[in-house]
Amino acid sequence: MTGIDFGGIDFPQYKLFLELFNHDVYLIGGTVRDYIMRGKIESGKDLDLLVCNRSYEEIAAGLRPHGKTNTVGKSFAVIKFTQGKITYDIAIPRRERKIDPLAHDHRNFLVECGPEISLSEDLGRRDFTCNAMALRLKDRQLVDPLGGCPDTLARRLRMANPASFADDPLRVLRCARFAAVLNFSVSEEIYSRAQKISLLELSPERICEELLRLLLEAPRPAVGLREYLRLNVLEQLFPELYQLTTTIQDAIFHPEKDEFGHHTVWAHTLAAIDLAACLARMHRLDQPRALALLLAALFHDLGKALTTRWEYRRGRLTVTSPWHDSRGMESLEVALDRLRLESRHSFPLRAIVLKLVRFHHRLYDLYRNRDEIGFKTISRLIRDMEGEDLLLILLDLADRRSRLSDPWSGIEKDEVAKWFQLQKENYCLDSEKVKPIILGRHLAALGMKPGIEMGRWLNTLYEKQLDGDFATLEQGLEIFRREWPGPGPIKQ
Repeated sequence: MTGIDFGGIDFPQYKLFLELFNHDVYLIGGTVRDYIMRGKIESGKDLDLLVCNRSYEEIAAGLRPHGKTNTVGKSFAVIKFTQGKITYDIAIPRRERKIDPLAHDHRNFLVECGPEISLSEDLGRRDFTCNAMALRLKDRQLVDPLGGCPDTLARRLRMANPASFADDPLRVLRCARFAAVLNFSVSEEIYSRAQKISLLELSPERICEELLRLLLEAPRPAVGLREYLRLNVLEQLFPELYQLTTTIQDAIFHPEKDEFGHHTVWAHTLAAIDLAACLARMHRLDQPRALALLLAALFHDLGKALTTRWEYRRGRLTVTSPWHDSRGMESLEVALDRLRLESRHSFPLRAIVLKLVRFHHRLYDLYRNRDEIGFKTISRLIRDMEGEDLLLILLDLADRRSRLSDPWSGIEKDEVAKWFQLQKENYCLDSEKVKPIILGRHLAALGMKPGIEMGRWLNTLYEKQLDGDFATLEQGLEIFRREWPGPGPIKQ
């Protein structure tokens, strides 16, 4: 007996699936797990179903008259069935067999599916016990051969099948994500097994997608990143980050520390990324910008592994990392290359992450010298950030305030952020205002031919615009007319 009342489970098309498949249809996967945890099915989420004792073609034929049926997942025995705004992944039982026992690529599997495969066999191939449960729709009876329900109630991740857990090494990364998203503990058996699993055959695309999902889905991504270290993921897949775990920071300037009392760059990074995640939600960043902020928070101090040293300053020995923001750029590019990270939904994710890391100290440096800062400097910062200066403000907030014992106290009144926003308002600056006013066609209309000279003049005029020498097209062209020593008269 589970002690769980499944009588409240209901969703659109519940009756349809019963009519079509009677006692052979089951709700499976995370939906069952989440119902056990929360007592409800979240609206708007896609649902996973399993139909036993029927062929793929038989199931697809039964569904077609009732909604949009997509059978592109036939090789994995999955039919996508959509009605309204809900998509159901409807599968038939399957088993997986490795083609090459020594290879660990996710394509190294022969998938067998069909009505002859039992429900228990299908559940036994899954990653964790909390995902290896099925609820029969006919009578709402839970099928739980591996003890997933008690593990879910105890918020514990345990391997469904220790013998085959390493068949797909991505499960190690998924373990970290589930621990962070679900707030589950990880069993000691998983830690022991993970130390022996090579992750080097995983494709960059799968690694990147798991990392991005962890950053986006976890309320506190640091929970999953700590698991990356414990599960031997960090050392194998993110060596630049692994170096930060043994790079010390000054205990006075950086009082943040790990659970063992170590003042490391890694401890600071974890504190900063949790703040960044909260700021992304607070400011309702869209997915690409949230990812840019989170990735920048994760990688912003890579250069400290290369630059950290002891230095005698202010009457004591101090741990310093001079120029770590610029020195870390090469390491960052290597890491992003390994992940094959470029754009996301047409947003230049890689380019913005590089800019955020390169300039992550600039905002605070400007604030410290604010009495000397004017239009020129503010306009160039907005230009350099391609209009994404809000992300730089949030990264600066997460970086600086992660050193505080109470980082959230007064965060909305942060002096640095307020000062920068005030400068933008005073100078009427935004991303549109720092775009070049004078373009090549304007100079061509005045008689200048395209070429190297035009390019130089466009750069010169743009710098004058950012200096505040002109703010309109007419003003800029007047400067050009006065200064161009070109052949012949300029057209008026």
